[in-house]
Amino acid sequence: MTQRQIQILYRACWTIALLIAAIPFVFPFIWMVSAGFKSVTEIFGAPTLIPRVWRWQNFIEVFTYQPFARQYFNSLYIAILVTVLTLVIASLAGYALARMRFAGAGLLMLFLISALMVPEEVTIIPNFFLMRWAGLVDTHWPLILLPTFGPHGVMATFLMRQYFLALPKELEEAGKMDGLSRFGVWWQIALPMSRPALAAVAIITFLFSWNLFLEPLIFVSSLEMFTLPLALSNFNDSYGLPLWNLQLAATSLAVVPILIIYLIAQRQIIESFALSGVKG
Repeated sequence: MTQRQIQILYRACWTIALLIAAIPFVFPFIWMVSAGFKSVTEIFGAPTLIPRVWRWQNFIEVFTYQPFARQYFNSLYIAILVTVLTLVIASLAGYALARMRFAGAGLLMLFLISALMVPEEVTIIPNFFLMRWAGLVDTHWPLILLPTFGPHGVMATFLMRQYFLALPKELEEAGKMDGLSRFGVWWQIALPMSRPALAAVAIITFLFSWNLFLEPLIFVSSLEMFTLPLALSNFNDSYGLPLWNLQLAATSLAVVPILIIYLIAQRQIIESFALSGVKG
């Protein structure tokens, strides 16, 4: 065999091995989508991957059973808004902690990191009383403010700080010599060079907000204000038993934005995890 044939055989073997290793991870997703086209009887009957009868009406009933389109939009716009706010605030705070020298900077960073050690369940009751005092219960504001300024925002700030620490200071000094202000250096030099870290923060924040369940459960009570995690748990019959065919169909629709984000940003996310957090 020639060297080229050996390389082709080697790659083919690796591809087959990876496909086999991916089966336990991909199969549950394929089964979920397939079950979304089945009836409840067929789901709990003899196991088949391909539906015997394709019930396309399941995906229509999802939108007629409850205001699923409104709930889908709620999760989408909240996740996008939280992601944008977190990117702006975390990048500004991370740059300040990485490049600006001021009294108490280390102590401030220690307090921020300490916030990550407090479980979410411990702060949910004080946060509820705070939001009720502010008149924000049964609105989407708690679902926007708490992830942005809570422990998840601290984690995003820490990630951005670590990335900014690794950037060459010479570029910033050159920008200052060209007349850029501190804000101009952040906007025109630091941010464009931190795209991998921004991509990582964006996708982690979007996933965190998209999958948020405890906060909507506590702060939201109106059906029209529900987000997707609450909506998915609301597909029940008159006896309170889950309508599995509708739940699986709705869940299949709920994962579409997540798949799109991963397909678009997966390379930058891998680069960010490889390059961030190695200097501090």
